Amino acid sequence: MAEIKSQFDPNLRKLILKKKQVAVIPVGSIEQHGPHLPISTDTDIVTEVAKRISEKNGYLLLPTITYGVSFEHAPFFNLSIRESTLRTVLSDLCTSLLSNGIKTVFIINGHHGNLKPIKNIDIKLKKLSKDKIKVFSLSYWHFMRRDFDHAGFVETSLMLAISKNVKMNSAKKGLITDKMTKQQIQKLGKLANQSFPKATKNGIWGDPTKATKKDGQVILAEIINNLSKRCQTCLTGHSS
Repeated sequence: MAEIKSQFDPNLRKLILKKKQVAVIPVGSIEQHGPHLPISTDTDIVTEVAKRISEKNGYLLLPTITYGVSFEHAPFFNLSIRESTLRTVLSDLCTSLLSNGIKTVFIINGHHGNLKPIKNIDIKLKKLSKDKIKVFSLSYWHFMRRDFDHAGFVETSLMLAISKNVKMNSAKKGLITDKMTKQQIQKLGKLANQSFPKATKNGIWGDPTKATKKDGQVILAEIINNLSKRCQTCLTGHSS
């Protein structure tokens, strides 16, 4: 993995051109994750996922975009940017990468609220660059068998696997959907996209109380394996 450093490296451009480098841009968010997880949870997880993907495949890892679109968590704590802002930042970064000889970019997303602003960004950049750059947007939770949650079993397990900033003694059950129909869950999902607190009451979707570091390691390994395969499929142009 070639990781961009804070200081200027005169050999970086030569390395990029020589290896026909692929770049990875992780995108997270800053928002509440219940009383037991830090507000940086989405950013922490996607940063780790992007780092491991880059190390595994030799990609150029860019610094994580820490802020995302999290307005749906109000009045619970969130630091959000507009959808148009996120799209503009990502478009500008990809355009800048192209000017430095990088023609393939993976945007690895770590927050559900970012799905809309990154949708079809590949088409926009293909048009802007006159078909000179390929951009792939991939949300890491699409690459595991378990249903995703928010500060529930999955996210809490992942954080236990990568961080020391988890307060399990403060973990509380949130919205449990095990006995609900698909229609009921979909209805709650639509409500959560507008107001997460109205849908979950305490800001937690799922049950974090049984989360473990071991489970997190297993889930993370699954994500890295499946996501890495998808990245290779994107590069070769073969259908998965």
